[in-house]
Amino acid sequence: MIDCCLKRKAKHRLLNRRDLLRLMGTAGFAAMIGCRHRRRRPLETPSSADMPPSAATAGEKPVCVVRPAQTEGPYFIDEKLNRSDIRSDPSDHSTKPGLPLRVAFHVSRIDGRSCSPINDAVVDVWHCDALGVYSDVRDPSFATKGQKFLRGYQTTDTNGVAEFLTIYPGWYAGRAVHIHFKIRTSPIAGRSYEFTSQLYFDESVTDEVHAQAPYASKGRRSTPNDKDSLFREGGKQLMPVLTKNTQGYATKFEIALQKV
Repeated sequence: MIDCCLKRKAKHRLLNRRDLLRLMGTAGFAAMIGCRHRRRRPLETPSSADMPPSAATAGEKPVCVVRPAQTEGPYFIDEKLNRSDIRSDPSDHSTKPGLPLRVAFHVSRIDGRSCSPINDAVVDVWHCDALGVYSDVRDPSFATKGQKFLRGYQTTDTNGVAEFLTIYPGWYAGRAVHIHFKIRTSPIAGRSYEFTSQLYFDESVTDEVHAQAPYASKGRRSTPNDKDSLFREGGKQLMPVLTKNTQGYATKFEIALQKV
């Protein structure tokens, strides 16, 4: 490490023995640290591996992870349902059966090489129920107009966090198991920003969940992750790590927006 510093200094003047001792003494520690840190490539973004352990594990600082955008799909409806628990249907107060799933979105922005949380961003979530049915739409296989189960939004807090309680999604033909989400920011410098994508899940976890009621009544799913054309377009970067608990599963999903 000293060699790289000496070469850098040599461009300006030769070091004598006294200079070298001074470099290794009072200035040596700072110089060696400077040599160890290399400049990032311009398009590289910080990841959890680059953050201090306390920040990456305890959430003391946001972790900037850029995720791929994906299609909104045909079933997004801006219901404007401000709620954290999206399992119920406001029309009749019934609750959709299924294994509970808590999802905490940690939303941040990349500003140069820094990473900071975005507060007051609107995070919408919507997905099908345990039998593959969406609410408030008319489809060839179901009609649920007026129902609003498994839909809602939350606004991120000062730490950039928006949390939802829902159920593990079911499946329908042609798609892997997924959850849709959309993030919309408040206008900054006269403009707002919208990002839409989807969450996917580990196959082994899905198999375990779907073997239980009410999922099992639909039979085995027809489209695993690797057979889903949308999953093949960046789906591996959209798979949150699930933690099992006594009620069901929970996960934290880090996502950073670049154009905010």
